[in-house]
Amino acid sequence: VITVFGIGYEEVKPINTPALQLFTIFIIIAGTSSVVYIVSGLIQLMTQGEIQRALGARRMTRGIETQEEHAIICGYGRLGQILARDLKAGNFPLVIIDEDVKRMREADEEGFLVRLGDAEEEETLISAGIKHAKYLATVLPNDADNVFITLTARNLNPGLTIISRGELPSTERKLRQAGADHVILPPTIGGSRIAELILHPDAGDSRGHLRDHGLALVEVLV
Repeated sequence: VITVFGIGYEEVKPINTPALQLFTIFIIIAGTSSVVYIVSGLIQLMTQGEIQRALGARRMTRGIETQEEHAIICGYGRLGQILARDLKAGNFPLVIIDEDVKRMREADEEGFLVRLGDAEEEETLISAGIKHAKYLATVLPNDADNVFITLTARNLNPGLTIISRGELPSTERKLRQAGADHVILPPTIGGSRIAELILHPDAGDSRGHLRDHGLALVEVLV
């Protein structure tokens, strides 16, 4: 401590003049600054991985800023992951928003452009390029969150096509009032699909095989 800060030993003579006091203050500040510099260098070496991730985040920010006519996915849960991978397979540009760090790290590793944050906040949507986006899909499991995100997104971009997820059938009306163009109810779709397989098993199996080839089969009563 004496070596670094230059004080603490018995003085040659009393420091009782302004000049000596200022000189001692300078020695203290210089010693403290040197310690801070050395410690910060050590921390930087130990956190090199974090720095690399930060640089990656900057590059990703620049990538988002260049996006136009893209899709924004709010929520990277099970439904969001399937949606993102299908859009990627179709070469459609997209940005994913989620406030879960682990999920965003996984999405980043998958090669997606991501924005960590709450999609209900205007700043988060703006940073994801909502002003230039073509689609927004809010697929969070909470209906109230989807309604609020839909309302916020519609105010930020009136020409945006919004696709919202709803868990309860009664939520569909609220989502449309908030500005959703399309409302998807996964439980309803899943239930209808199961009923279809029970009531029309042959047609149901045929639909699955034809869908793989880009075709569809509809059963009509004549």
